[in-house]
Amino acid sequence: MLLSSPAKPGSGRYNAANCCTSMKTPYPILSPQEAAVEIQNGQTVAFSGFTPAGAAKSVPGAIAERALAEHAAGRPYAIGVITGASTGPSLDGVLAAADAVSFRTPFQSDPRLRQGINEGRIRFFDMHLSQVAQAVRAGVLGRVDWAVIEACDVTPDGEITLTSAVGAAPTFCAAADRIIIELNRSHPPELRGFHDIYEPRNPPHREPIPILRAGDRIGAPGIRVDPRKIMGIVPTSAADEVAPFRPVGPVTERIGHLVADFFAAELRRGALPPGFLPLQSGVGDTANAVLLSLGDHPDIPPFEMYTEVVQDAVLTLLRRGKMRFASTCSLTVSPPVLREIYADLEFYRPRLLLRPQEITNSPEIIRRLGVLAINTALEVDIGGNVNSTHVLGRNMMNGIGGSGDFARNAYLCVFTCPSTAKDGRISTLVPMVSHLDSSEHSVQVVITEQGVADLRGKCPAERARLIIEHCAHPDYKQLLRDYVALAGHGHSPQTLKAAFGLHQAYAETGDMRRVDWSKYR
Repeated sequence: MLLSSPAKPGSGRYNAANCCTSMKTPYPILSPQEAAVEIQNGQTVAFSGFTPAGAAKSVPGAIAERALAEHAAGRPYAIGVITGASTGPSLDGVLAAADAVSFRTPFQSDPRLRQGINEGRIRFFDMHLSQVAQAVRAGVLGRVDWAVIEACDVTPDGEITLTSAVGAAPTFCAAADRIIIELNRSHPPELRGFHDIYEPRNPPHREPIPILRAGDRIGAPGIRVDPRKIMGIVPTSAADEVAPFRPVGPVTERIGHLVADFFAAELRRGALPPGFLPLQSGVGDTANAVLLSLGDHPDIPPFEMYTEVVQDAVLTLLRRGKMRFASTCSLTVSPPVLREIYADLEFYRPRLLLRPQEITNSPEIIRRLGVLAINTALEVDIGGNVNSTHVLGRNMMNGIGGSGDFARNAYLCVFTCPSTAKDGRISTLVPMVSHLDSSEHSVQVVITEQGVADLRGKCPAERARLIIEHCAHPDYKQLLRDYVALAGHGHSPQTLKAAFGLHQAYAETGDMRRVDWSKYR
């Protein structure tokens, strides 16, 4: 149906708080079910969001309901799902639970979706987040039938103001045949101005992206689309589903202190400029602890971030003046912190900027700004290779996300992880990673709660020694030394016969410490 009530005098906008009552709009107002009925089996849907922030939350549930009904009637129903990154349970979770996903890319973190991927029921292909938009424009992922976009505001002439994340929404809107907008009243329309929407042209016509400092604004405050593409508006008030961060524990606190001490030492010896460099940090409890430790360190000056995700610690540092500016793709903050931002938008307006992931993760800009990249590994081998994605080389955890974008192009690339997992039964430092995401050619520094291994300028034998002696847990140091001795001579201390000995021991006994190197001699 079309709204018929008149617009307020002089008002050219409507938002979720009043879209159903007081404003005239050219777009139909739809229930989630009315929107979902238009999405057909086999079609591809691109959803907004980057982490649960800014993700569509109402229409996916209605799609899942339709899938269940179709399956009950003996008819197939599944859609292809493209997003910016991971989403929340109201998107990835409900669709996976309803067996409504035929393929999924580029990054996910939902347990039910992960189970479907690892059982082979859902096709998942991992991608660097910087490459998603270009792949969509080039048609690599096929036709995009629908874009479902969360917004806090939209104008009759087709300008969309996003909410707490940008992701790849600008490209999704341009590529999709039709657009459904979830107009979310939990996000204020005053967010207009926090987004910097810029989409580069395709090669060979691409020009340099004109960002010279983390705070440079180069685009528009909203996404411009042909209003005829907007099929309708789905009003909602569903909040972002970002889980609270766990309190800093002894291990994450120790890692945070070691990272901060390492950067402070680099400043003292002149390896970093006195004003520091923009920082990128991955998502999670360890990343939050690292940021807080950097903020507390007296020798680290106030700094900026050029990153893909802003977490709770960033807002703490902005308030304290320890951080000057944060350029990001997503406000992946806990609900109380998001409420704090929305209660004081004018404080954060000159300090926060939300960009598309194609820009936040652009290798060109990361290299130009000299970003210091800190990301988390699942496992690291004695050569410095990193596995970010697969458990025991077989089961997908989440995906590579943006770590590869930053690791390969950073001024300085640091990977962190606890030295053990599963109550010590797994060593995260292994002879050879069971899956490779970032190679030794990109990884420069490895930090666990045990210590720091600076791998720059080191040959493979030296790298192995540093990682074992500085980063491995005491329960595994001698086991790893024994492996190096078993490997014998060669440029790299590896032997194919025993390279996965720790992994095999875990598969057979449930504890890597039970490895028996003698059977590999």
